[in-house]
Amino acid sequence: MTASARLSQRKDTPVAGRATQQIRSIASGNLTMKVLIACEFSGIVRDAFIAKGHDAVSCDLLPTERPGPHIQGDVLEILDDGWDMMIAHDPCTYQCNSGVRWLHTNFSRWQLLEDSCEFTKKLLGAPIEKIARENPIPHKYALERIGCKYDQIIQPWQFGHPETKATCLWLQNLSKLEPTDIVKGREQRIWKMGPSKNRSKNRSRTFPGIANAMADQWG
Repeated sequence: MTASARLSQRKDTPVAGRATQQIRSIASGNLTMKVLIACEFSGIVRDAFIAKGHDAVSCDLLPTERPGPHIQGDVLEILDDGWDMMIAHDPCTYQCNSGVRWLHTNFSRWQLLEDSCEFTKKLLGAPIEKIARENPIPHKYALERIGCKYDQIIQPWQFGHPETKATCLWLQNLSKLEPTDIVKGREQRIWKMGPSKNRSKNRSRTFPGIANAMADQWG
């Protein structure tokens, strides 16, 4: 069964509701886009675009954390499904600068880095007009393999969250995000997270203020 077929069969995917929403949006003069949120299980970015009237679907190997249009499967299988925009949150484990030291102590990670960068390149090369990819600051080996540098670095405190977490954006046919709510406070909450079974998931969720800015400015 294809990923698209699985989407149509999921109980948490209100296909008819999205179709009705799209018709109403067109009737009111708004342009509804078909938006793929790649490698997202939280539904935060997906729901921000849905709130703006877009036909947004998340896709991840994990199930969605909240009810909504979600494909549980390999996102590479659906890149050709006629999306107008994709926002990708692909795994950063082997590419982020904070973990570069492990490449020099665990040499098996080099092949994992190669595989990770190949996945990223497939996302960035997808036949989709508008693409944004977000990831932490990458190390030089990742940039060499991906073949292109990020276009922008944003921080949560620029979007209403008094925290620091440098996030890079690779942008194709999309403008740089403009800060929406610069606030005081520079808490390193994400960096200080202790070990736990959900640490990786907790660190990867998009801040709602950033998700709303994406939907407002790119939608």
